[in-house]
Amino acid sequence: MAGSSSGATPGRSAGPTISGSRRAPPRRRRSESVDDKDPILFDLDAESGVATLTLNRPDRFNAFNRPMLLRWRECLDRVERDGAIRALVVTGAGRAFCAGGEMDELESFLDASSEDRKGFLWDSVHPIALTLERIDRPVIAALNGTARGAGLDMALMCDIRIADRGVLLAESYIAMGLMPGDGGSWFLPRLVGVPKALELLWTGDAIAAEEAERIGLVNRAVADGQALAEARALAARIARQPAAAIRFTKRAVQQGMRMDLRAHLDMVSSHMAVLEDMPDFAERVRAFKARRQAPRGG
Repeated sequence: MAGSSSGATPGRSAGPTISGSRRAPPRRRRSESVDDKDPILFDLDAESGVATLTLNRPDRFNAFNRPMLLRWRECLDRVERDGAIRALVVTGAGRAFCAGGEMDELESFLDASSEDRKGFLWDSVHPIALTLERIDRPVIAALNGTARGAGLDMALMCDIRIADRGVLLAESYIAMGLMPGDGGSWFLPRLVGVPKALELLWTGDAIAAEEAERIGLVNRAVADGQALAEARALAARIARQPAAAIRFTKRAVQQGMRMDLRAHLDMVSSHMAVLEDMPDFAERVRAFKARRQAPRGG
């Protein structure tokens, strides 16, 4: 959980309607955060089905502490269970996305046993990565500001990353004599390759969003202040696709990274057979032949 908020320099801060004969109704948003002091804010656009989680400790550059990690898990559990949520966007309040682990939390480990330190990761941090992997809908990180250490790793756990052009990204564990304990060393080489991952982990160098885009660390670097809007627009666009096809596709890509080609082909042939038996497929075939627009996915 390194990448402390202490001394961090934050980067700069920061859907279409469905066509048809009737104009789409106005978007309805629902917030479940009790107040603006909540460490993570939850917001749902009921029309598009896009939920937004906002890391909300701007005075600490959204650095993680234990209450924030607990709230993070609660929100992800809600997203996993709620079928009305078709896509998730994660962003930060203020000038940073997330500066990593809170220094006070890191300091508390000095007097802890190795068993307690490992137990903290198992109980409070690892479930976040595992839950994000299980959520079979798009998860998009909107990097509105600096992401360091565990903050960057949280973005790596997402399916897609969109960053404001002025942000800086760093695997900053090495500055504290640490390595990622949250899965960062698993996610990073899968995105940028082993040699580049080792360079970033060993040096702790911060890279700009445009360089991150060039090496595949982020999908897109956009004008400053636009990452959240771009992420929500992309999430809404994907959310209009057939939900079952979205779920099966994410599973196929994730599981395909860990199996040989023959096993992957066997798996996706089963997925295709199931999808071709669903109403979404039949309706789209009929719509195509009738030269009319297919409905929004189910």
